[in-house]
Order: sequence, then C-alpha cells, then structure tokens
Amino acid sequence: MDRRKWIKSSALLGAMTITGNQALAKAVSNLKKLTPIAVSTYSYWHFRTEKYPIEKVIENAAFLGFDGVEILHRQMQDETRPYMNRLKRLAFDAGLSLPMLSIHQDFVSPDKQERQKNIDHTKHCIQLAVQMGIPAIRLNSGRWGTISSFDDLMEAKGQEPPIEGYTESDALQWCIDAIGECLKTAEEEGVVLALENHWGLTTKVEGLLHIYKALADHPFMGLNLDTGNFVGDPYSQIEQLAPYASIVQAKTYFGGGEWYTLDLDYPRIARILQQAGFTGFVSLEMEGKENPETAVPKSLEVLQKAFNPA
Repeated sequence: MDRRKWIKSSALLGAMTITGNQALAKAVSNLKKLTPIAVSTYSYWHFRTEKYPIEKVIENAAFLGFDGVEILHRQMQDETRPYMNRLKRLAFDAGLSLPMLSIHQDFVSPDKQERQKNIDHTKHCIQLAVQMGIPAIRLNSGRWGTISSFDDLMEAKGQEPPIEGYTESDALQWCIDAIGECLKTAEEEGVVLALENHWGLTTKVEGLLHIYKALADHPFMGLNLDTGNFVGDPYSQIEQLAPYASIVQAKTYFGGGEWYTLDLDYPRIARILQQAGFTGFVSLEMEGKENPETAVPKSLEVLQKAFNPA
C-alpha cells in the first residue's frame, strides 16, 4: 500500500472508531443508573419482641431482590469475629452489599466523662464496621433526656427542654467536638460517619445542618436523611438535606406505625433526591405493625416504583 492510500485508509478507520465511540457514549448516556435499595434489619425488629436474626434478614433480602442490608447494631447476636464474619460471608454469597451499620450514641451531656464514653463506643463500632466490611455508620447526636420515655418523646414530636443551666448552643458544640474526635478514627479506618435527623438535637433541620456544616470539610463526614423523622411538612425539609445526603433511610408504615403514621409521597421524594444529585443507597425502614414478611415486600415495591420506574 502506497503512503497516500495508507493515510486515507487510516483516516477512514479513525473516523469509524470515533463514530463508534460516539454511538457507544450516547447509548451509555441514555442508560439510567438504578438507585440501589437496601433493607434495614430494623424493618423486621422494632425493639418490642425477640430479636429477628440478621442471617434471616439477609436471606429474605436476597430472595426479594434487595441490593443490600443495613445492620442495626443492637440487633446483632454478639460482637464476636466469627459471628461478624458469618454475616459478611452470607451477604457476599447472596450478592448483597452491607452499606451501613446503624448504631446509637448520645453526645448531649454536660458530663465530659459521659461524652467520652459515647465517643469510645462510636470508635468501637467503627472497628465493628471495618470487620464486616461496612463503609458507613449511622450517627446520632443524642438528646437531653429530660423526657425519659421514648414513647413520650414521640408524643412530644422529638422536642424536649434542655437540662437546667444549659442551652441548645452548648449541646451543639458538645456534638461537634465529640464527632470531630470520632472522625479521626473514621478517617484512619475509612468509615463514613453519617449523621441522622434522629430526634433529639437533630429533630430540627437547622440543628442537624449546624453540626454537619461545622464538620463537612472532613472527608469522612456524611449525612443520613431519614424520610420519617420530621416534624411538619417533610418535603421542604428533605429539600434542605438532600444536597448533603450520603445515604437515605426510607420509612414505610404498613399496618399503622409503631409510634405514628405518615403518608409519604415517594415519587415526589425520589424527584427531590434526583434533582439534588443523590446517587447513594436508599435503605428501607419498615416501621409499621404489619408482619414484616408481608410488609417488607410491599415496601420494596413502593420504593422500586418511585426510584427505579420502568
């Protein structure tokens, strides 16, 4: 082949390659990324009955078609390495992710030793997450404790008065300092700390965002948006939190809620999250009184239709 013909054929081949790549890129861009949907083990156990085995939740999740399982720490049988390794292996064999370990702690206390106890607990749970290959932890701010019963707190819509002699500003700073201390370990171990609007100090979106934004520059600070933990109109508050969300917990209430019932418009919520650029896991928390064996499949259908419509 002479030089002129070689140049011509090479140019044609190059044009064909570019055209092919453009077609492929266009086809790929037309593919919509599906939202991964997990189920929290909490959906099967609401603290009122005998613990529902996490192994069984993993089995159910695989059968129903979930993408992952969020583990509630208090639902774990124990914290031994063989047990945690078994959960990790069961999830792997089932093709499921373990996106988050949901834990409890409380940094709202004027007692420095009490706050340190909860810092130590959080650091301990980071190590549990590492052992199970879990990349994120659900983090609580905590609450004043001036309303002793959680049922009564729900009646008060998460609002409780401060301890006498202290203010909300004091509590916000305690949380910022404590979480900042935990983030040192989180970064070392590669685990995101996702602060949730979980009653107490973070009942108000303003309180949650105050804590979050004070720590947002840290690479392992995250935010867990719970669709059911709002007082008043949820949608305007979801809009405020959506740009910062690392993961979303989606409540359903089949059979009536354990503490209250909300009629949430999930197609609307999905649009809010998508417009905010959210691409993470949505984790189901079925908090209704209906048997989870029937309520969880119904809930999955609701979320799939909203987040992954055909």
